[in-house]
Amino acid sequence: MTNEDNGKYSKKHPAGTVVDASLKKEITKQARGNEISCLAAEEIARRGVARMEQIGVAADMLNIRITKCQLGLFGFGDQKKRVDAAQVVSAELEKSIREEMTGQWLSCKDVWDLAQRLNLSRMDISAACEYLKIKIKPCQLGAF
Repeated sequence: MTNEDNGKYSKKHPAGTVVDASLKKEITKQARGNEISCLAAEEIARRGVARMEQIGVAADMLNIRITKCQLGLFGFGDQKKRVDAAQVVSAELEKSIREEMTGQWLSCKDVWDLAQRLNLSRMDISAACEYLKIKIKPCQLGAF
């Protein structure tokens, strides 16, 4: 979405999209003003309230902005992006990343799963993708 669409996130979804009352309550509780962090959204999902994609849609419908991407890709104020390219990426890590790719991209969910499987941080995988010039998308929350 463009900057002029900021705060109009509900426009991304069909008219009549409804947010479950219990999910709305959880998001509102976790939100700070009109923002909710990716980590807070993950916590809601971890508690079994809803899946990440449902949380993303609900946040959009409530016009709550998702911030502080755990991959460092968006939501950090003026800095926008927090991840820098890794200095070097091992051949093994590159192979693992490329095996998980769908077309030209690696999904956010695949980054999370890969990080867990390889016992690395999500930011480590994101930094490796920056180094390898591999785009990460789609976001589990639908932010990109």
